[in-house]
Amino acid sequence: MSEESTGQPVTGDQPQQQIQVMLDERELRTIYSNAYRFHTTADEVIMDVGFNMPNPNPNPQGGGQQLLFKVTERIIMSYPNAKRLAGSLTQLVKRFEQQFGEIAMPGQPQQRR
Repeated sequence: MSEESTGQPVTGDQPQQQIQVMLDERELRTIYSNAYRFHTTADEVIMDVGFNMPNPNPNPQGGGQQLLFKVTERIIMSYPNAKRLAGSLTQLVKRFEQQFGEIAMPGQPQQRR
């Protein structure tokens, strides 16, 4: 297990309280993902992650290139947690782009510093 400290704000005029977060990574799994999709309910955000790959069993009548989205994990979270995740990812990408230049989206030219 590893430890991480985070400062959690306390409401009112009280000083910030330090909370020690213990991380249990004994069951940690690492996966690669290059694709995702979202489902929603009234209470939860459901995100399937996995990877796109050429369809190993293409339909001959389908015509054209076929991709298979192999879903490997499903993440279910509340809307407040999804909002915090979105904010954290936004900050992470901003820091990366400040250091290395703008990330080009597919179909856009790459602009590196």
